[in-house]
Amino acid sequence: MNERIFVIEDDENIQEIVKLSLESNGYQVTLFDNAIDAIIEIKREAPDLAIFDVMLPQMDGISAVKKVRETNTEMPILILSAKDSEIDKIHGLDSGSDDYMTKPFGVLELCARVRTLLRRVHPKSKVLRTPSLFIDKSTHVVKHHQETMDLTHKEYQLLVYLIENKDRVVERDELLNNIWGYDFIGESRALDVHIRSLRKKLNDDGEKYIKTIRSVGYRFVEKEEDKYD
Repeated sequence: MNERIFVIEDDENIQEIVKLSLESNGYQVTLFDNAIDAIIEIKREAPDLAIFDVMLPQMDGISAVKKVRETNTEMPILILSAKDSEIDKIHGLDSGSDDYMTKPFGVLELCARVRTLLRRVHPKSKVLRTPSLFIDKSTHVVKHHQETMDLTHKEYQLLVYLIENKDRVVERDELLNNIWGYDFIGESRALDVHIRSLRKKLNDDGEKYIKTIRSVGYRFVEKEEDKYD
């Protein structure tokens, strides 16, 4: 994942809630307590998405979004606001934001909206390739050394998620949240069981493909000698 998200919010409690929620889903979060500093940074190096509060010091969120849109029309913007009337929502969306969410909000819904906005601008490839693996996401066909694999749905989801995030360590909680869902109440041993089964089908000793990072999570790696022609 690793998408960068700017959160522009002057309430420290909300800052912390949003930051922890997004980081637990693999996003890189930068916090700002005012819009002016955020706009300067967005002009310098825009993130993948920005979340603006409306009631901000120096410059309100609606004005800030309009200012951003003068030079950046592509970056997704989500507005968080305690103002929940229909006209407030219309003003927020008309300012150039892509979504409007009212406070108080649920962190699960917030993360879902973030994922939706990012999918619109960063659609993921339907085909994944590594030196020895081929995955067609439209048909769920997985080939290892050109041989079709028989994976369960959860094994398939795990493999795809790890490959799509192969440049970093994926924490256990992130896998549980994204594969089993936030309402998953089973023990984390379920993750271990599926990882073990997936490794067995890949003839993986824990070093060739899915590497365990002790006390943290897993990382997808693939050694050069495992390439196929």
